[in-house]
Amino acid sequence: MSDQTRPEPQPGPRARGRRQGLARRTAAGAAGIRKRGAGPRAARGVDLGGLTSHLGYLIRRAQIWIFQDFIRTLAAVDIRPAQYSVLTVIDANPGLTQMSLAHALGIERARLVHLLDALEARGLVERRPSASDRRSHALHLTADGRGALVRIKALALEHEDKLARRVGRKNRKELLRLLAVFASG
Repeated sequence: MSDQTRPEPQPGPRARGRRQGLARRTAAGAAGIRKRGAGPRAARGVDLGGLTSHLGYLIRRAQIWIFQDFIRTLAAVDIRPAQYSVLTVIDANPGLTQMSLAHALGIERARLVHLLDALEARGLVERRPSASDRRSHALHLTADGRGALVRIKALALEHEDKLARRVGRKNRKELLRLLAVFASG
């Protein structure tokens, strides 16, 4: 089956509700993310009391903007950031165990089980008995999962392009370099 004839994942009722809630929160400015150049005061005239000089605060605000844009950009395929990470790592490491995946991504095992259950229910991931350990499962993308991931990665690139435009391409590369220290634990 060609990539063009593969069905795209369809959002379920919970996902549609989350997107609608996100749209309402975004429209109302629930995250309080200011437009560039808005100065040191937050929305509604609240003085942030120096928070903008705290790296953790600014990184968290950046994460909020990034996640909101990612969710909006990938709404058509109903994929959240954690699901994207799981699919991408399984694709790069077919047969990876759940434990190894949880450690690699820093996801609690119980949360990972929930993520995998949802992706498996959508036909994107499958658990197979491990050839080396009867107690664990080897994770693989299904044919539909591999096909969907092509579309998902294309949308994720659109998101990355928006981010690069927002901070500047050179600054994006520098941010990747600086923040990579946190990816290794």
